[in-house]
Amino acid sequence: MFKPLSVFIGLRYVRAKRRNHFISFISLTSTLGIALGVWALITVLSVMNGFHKELRDRILGMASHATIEGIYAPLEDWKVVADASSKHPRVLGSAPYITGEAMLTNGRQSKGILVRGIDPVVEGSVSEVDKKMVSGSLDALTPKSYNIVIGNELAMMLFGTTDVNIMKEINDASLTVIIPQSVVTAAGVIPRFKRFHVVGVFEIGMHEYDSGLAMINIKDASRLYRLGDKVTGVRLKLDDIFDAPYIARELVEHLPGGYIVKDWGQKHSNLFKAINLEKRMMFIILFLIITVAAFNIVSTLVMAVTDKESDIAILRTLGAKPSMIMFIFIIQGTFLGIIGTLIGLLAGIPTALNVESVVSSLETMLGMKFLSPDVYYISALTADVHWDEVMYIGLASLIITVLATLYPAWRASRTQPAEALRYE
Repeated sequence: MFKPLSVFIGLRYVRAKRRNHFISFISLTSTLGIALGVWALITVLSVMNGFHKELRDRILGMASHATIEGIYAPLEDWKVVADASSKHPRVLGSAPYITGEAMLTNGRQSKGILVRGIDPVVEGSVSEVDKKMVSGSLDALTPKSYNIVIGNELAMMLFGTTDVNIMKEINDASLTVIIPQSVVTAAGVIPRFKRFHVVGVFEIGMHEYDSGLAMINIKDASRLYRLGDKVTGVRLKLDDIFDAPYIARELVEHLPGGYIVKDWGQKHSNLFKAINLEKRMMFIILFLIITVAAFNIVSTLVMAVTDKESDIAILRTLGAKPSMIMFIFIIQGTFLGIIGTLIGLLAGIPTALNVESVVSSLETMLGMKFLSPDVYYISALTADVHWDEVMYIGLASLIITVLATLYPAWRASRTQPAEALRYE
């Protein structure tokens, strides 16, 4: 099989036993360093992708993909807006909603919350709240019933219970909803309030919703906030959440003036920007492992050049060009990088794909829980492997390895045969 001489000699130098065993040790540590860096990058970035996806799914389980609201006032012609947006081919569902601030009280316990008025009939077309119910059902939120559904953390705080099945503790209890609107009576100006019956508890898995959101029927919310036939806005479900910004712009162009369309990314932009920034910083920090390993390759090749000076001199006297000598040592260093990258890929990809079972085994072995459900909302590590990221990590590792070989290889090509063989 044909093989260029420089490739043959470079690979032979990799396999050959060296007089200086320290060079072999540095070569081994360089290869393992690159493998460790690639393995850590794939695993950590996949776990962060899984965390990002889990967080996004939990947010979108309660929030909508996009919302249409009035710029200066609640929507009065919301039915026209809902019908117009539903005609867009990429809008899968629409539902009106009313939102407002309130205080929820039970005896001496009180909590400031956000009240959301929904239509239980169409709410399932824009959210997955009905799938997150711990007990009860959204169907109980009928008009004029003044029933309310609250988050599990809010229920535990107001009723002083830690029971998982909270409905057993509250047992159709009533709560007082106080809104920041006053009414003038013979006794003076007092805030408006209404008693609601708790008919259900949901658990989204996010503190923002589980401890600060309550849902009532949209008709009850309209009477509570005195909106009449108006609503706060219309919530939309789209066929692709990642195209939400583009679809929102298209909806703005087709709707008459006086409306504002926001996608889910705009409403939670700070959270996702923080996650993306953390992901970039983790990539930079972990990529430094590969960089340090590449510096070890520089050390390896510099020592190898010194060790092989006589061989280089003989090759030069036989007619080898400087470019050929340079390529020999580029091959030697690149081979170490390829081996390290392949080991990292073969270790990192299975680890990322089976991170749940790996973490579970470590927890069993160490007798501890890494992410206790009592403290963390996401109590199980999940990974989402992005194959494009895996490819970029592998390519980046190979590129930095090749760059690390250039200086030692160039130095080898500058070796003068007479100087190298003077004392041989």
